[in-house]
Amino acid sequence: MRMSDGLFLECCRSAAEKYGDVKYEELFMDTTCLTMVQDPTQFDVLVMPNLYGDILSDLCAGLVGGLGVTPSGNIGRDGVAIFEAVHGTAPDIAGRDLANPTALLLSGVMMLRHMGLTTHADQIEKATMKTIANKQTRTKDLGGEASCSRFTEAVCSEL
Repeated sequence: MRMSDGLFLECCRSAAEKYGDVKYEELFMDTTCLTMVQDPTQFDVLVMPNLYGDILSDLCAGLVGGLGVTPSGNIGRDGVAIFEAVHGTAPDIAGRDLANPTALLLSGVMMLRHMGLTTHADQIEKATMKTIANKQTRTKDLGGEASCSRFTEAVCSEL
């Protein structure tokens, strides 16, 4: 992979030369994963090809409870943004009322904050966290027995 990453690295090095005030460092993926687990505060922004981003985001999701609780946001120029659950569509459990909706809810929270609607975001986040804290309404991936529908109903009742 060191050879196939050549163009990506060339572009990064070129950009780093243009923006000398930005710290630029190249790390191997295994070192990045180890550092992320041991001391994630060493990173502010990480730029990498899609495959490495998938690996690292899955690692980080595992550290916080799994893909079912991991939101994501991509913010571009002029504030244009998209927010989504990291785990995607989960076709293996689609239509079975098993998915944990937390990642989607928290992605919505991120979107609301991005839009400046922090009060709404805080309310939804608080309701979601209260629902997760209650074992009766926690989904199976987090050690509970609740379905997606039951979890969602509990979040709505907290609101």
